[in-house]
Amino acid sequence: MEFRDYIRAIRKGWVLIVVLTLLGVAIAALISILNTPVYQSTSKVFVSVQSTGSISDLTQGGNFLQNQVKSYADVVGTPIVLQPVIDSLGLDISVDQLAQHISASSPSDTVIVEITVTDKDPESSARIANATATSFESAVGDLVPANAEGVAPVKVTVLQEAAVPSSPSSPNVPLYIVIGAFVGLVIGLAFAITRYVLDTRIRNEHDVEAITDAPVVGGIAYDVRTPENPLVLRDDPRSPRAESFRTLRTNLQFIGVGDRARTFVLTSSIPGEGKSTTSANLAIAMALAGQQVVIVDADLRKPRLAEYLGVEGSVGLTDVLVGRAQPSDVIARWGDTNLYVLPAGRIPPNPSELLGSTAMVNLIRSLEKSFDVVLFDAPPLLPVTDAAILATNAGSALLMVAAGRAHKAQVRGAISALDNVGARVAGIVMTMLPTRGPDSYGYERYGYSYGYGLDEPGRDTGARDRKKRDR
Repeated sequence: MEFRDYIRAIRKGWVLIVVLTLLGVAIAALISILNTPVYQSTSKVFVSVQSTGSISDLTQGGNFLQNQVKSYADVVGTPIVLQPVIDSLGLDISVDQLAQHISASSPSDTVIVEITVTDKDPESSARIANATATSFESAVGDLVPANAEGVAPVKVTVLQEAAVPSSPSSPNVPLYIVIGAFVGLVIGLAFAITRYVLDTRIRNEHDVEAITDAPVVGGIAYDVRTPENPLVLRDDPRSPRAESFRTLRTNLQFIGVGDRARTFVLTSSIPGEGKSTTSANLAIAMALAGQQVVIVDADLRKPRLAEYLGVEGSVGLTDVLVGRAQPSDVIARWGDTNLYVLPAGRIPPNPSELLGSTAMVNLIRSLEKSFDVVLFDAPPLLPVTDAAILATNAGSALLMVAAGRAHKAQVRGAISALDNVGARVAGIVMTMLPTRGPDSYGYERYGYSYGYGLDEPGRDTGARDRKKRDR
């Protein structure tokens, strides 16, 4: 994955990341609430050497204590120190139980022993710490006998008494929340990136480029109103979606050279990728630009063009192919435009054979001579072979790829189906593109944010001209 893929994964999964981060904070806060507060109190004792000797003797004694002070710290947890504490404070616990609440340490290169007591009661922790320091002072005096002069060589002095703590040492609520947020964030990022990696659906142009070298020649934005209003160039000609079809029309002018560069088979890998609505709107866009266009409903299994364009579809392509009608008898002009429609007609039992027949080849050649642009709305490639057979006899194929619907393996299979029969893929048209979110980047170049006020042949511009004259 590239860096931009990670960014896209984070942008796509930001809701999950935020939810898991907040969940981590909530769990950390719950743990903090459920944990019983624990208080710590610390007393400090100073271990010194008592000697009547010279400075050299005192120095040697000090060095000796620094080496032995850790051993003195270990004495704190023994019964000789803790049993008097239990007796003096009247504690109802054993020495081992009390030792679990007491720790003693000595900072490096010092002769100070720090005695720390943890307890649920702040006052109790302070009392136990001070009692332990006093008991330790007495115990060391008993453990180290006096010398010949009657002086104890080691003296323990309480340096600092323990104070009653004002706040608990555990749980550390801010620390718990920070850790919970961090763990939740890491888990959220891991889930978002993993989901992105495992998602095999085509999301954007970058995914298409990883599958095929065929250029992406256009992109059509997703619109929930498409099933009710499939002909956006007729119903809402100034919308960004309508402009995307004009951009596609313009891009197709630069595809291929030669006599047959203006014949296209529009297909897809699976059903439901918007090939029929794209075919119809592209045909209208080309016709409004002044070209003589014929669109043929070559989907002899589930024809839709007659319904979309509002023409009679009881007779059509199948009648021409079996010799029951001539093309001129069934090709209908759409309104007063330069668009002509050849509907599918009755659904035959052998669509693949008809589309690969000599009659179909002759019809294609005849249409190419009579019209500037010939468009075929063909079935999807993976379920049936109709589109692949038709593409071998037509100029080239345009593959519709629905963002968020088609999977990479499906698009790869569709490309292979065309390559296996020697059909040329003129380009990829991405459909159902999101208008918001991380995968909507860069789609302005398809015309979604521009094009208001463009003129098309046949459009009434009188109102605009009158405004110009009034100025």
